Amino acid sequence: MEITHARSKLLPPVLVREFSARSDAAGALRLAIHLALLIGAGVLVWASLGSWWLLPAMTVQGIVQVALFAGLHECVHRTPFRNRRANDLTAAAIGLVAVLPAGFFRRFHFAHHRFTQDPERDPEAPTAKPESWGQYLRYVSAWNYWRDRIGELFRHAAGRVSADFVPAGERAAVAREARWHLAVYALVGLAVAFGRPEPLVFWLGPALLGQPFLRLYLLAEHTGCPLGPDMLANTRTTFTLWPVRLLMWNMPYHVEHHVYPAVPFHALPRLHRAMADRLLETAPGYMAFHRRYQAALGAGTGARFVRSEIQA
Repeated sequence: MEITHARSKLLPPVLVREFSARSDAAGALRLAIHLALLIGAGVLVWASLGSWWLLPAMTVQGIVQVALFAGLHECVHRTPFRNRRANDLTAAAIGLVAVLPAGFFRRFHFAHHRFTQDPERDPEAPTAKPESWGQYLRYVSAWNYWRDRIGELFRHAAGRVSADFVPAGERAAVAREARWHLAVYALVGLAVAFGRPEPLVFWLGPALLGQPFLRLYLLAEHTGCPLGPDMLANTRTTFTLWPVRLLMWNMPYHVEHHVYPAVPFHALPRLHRAMADRLLETAPGYMAFHRRYQAALGAGTGARFVRSEIQA
């Protein structure tokens, strides 16, 4: 089962080419805005040291920090910048911060695009989404996420790269990437061991506090959508406030992105307006999506929701 959609629903190629134009200025501006927000949040954390405001400040920084995932996602598609190297270097830097090596994530994510909502071949495993309250809370806590990422990092560093979506000839590169990530993290660990708390306060602590918000966000992209190949149905666009769209690089327009993955983030609002009448799966907000999801969990029909057997 590979990605597809009815040809009658496709936009004219000339329009898609127009939307697909990359812009170094747009990419640099959005990255600069995100970094400025991250610095601002870091200043809040610094100003809160020694007070009860530290945990809320670290949570704010964590939300901004984990939202860098959106920039990583864009850069693995190589759409924010015209220059391939600029995309790859930005992706590598963000991947290091996010404990998500960019090279491996690119292969993972492209397999997800090719086999979206295929229970057998989508590496995001659509049928493994939470089907009970216990699974939902564990998923949102990010326990599963950190367990999988850290275990995966050590396996890859040991040369055990077994994912089907990584070609045999590229597995050595994935292993090397994991090793240099671990080397950097070891240096950070040494700094903490020798009495430097800054990595815990300004990076690792915020990462732990912010990741549950990213888990909630990501659940809305495909959970409850049909387990079929039609990209206009197996992916959800979520209508949300502009600060969320800004922070997440317009990725709430997720159907649009899956149908036309070569369109950069800054053109997604225009793409949305061009194909709004073609969307089959939408939500009026992230809270609305999770209320519906939680209602299914409370009714004991979480499995039916995940497999899209419950209709709106």
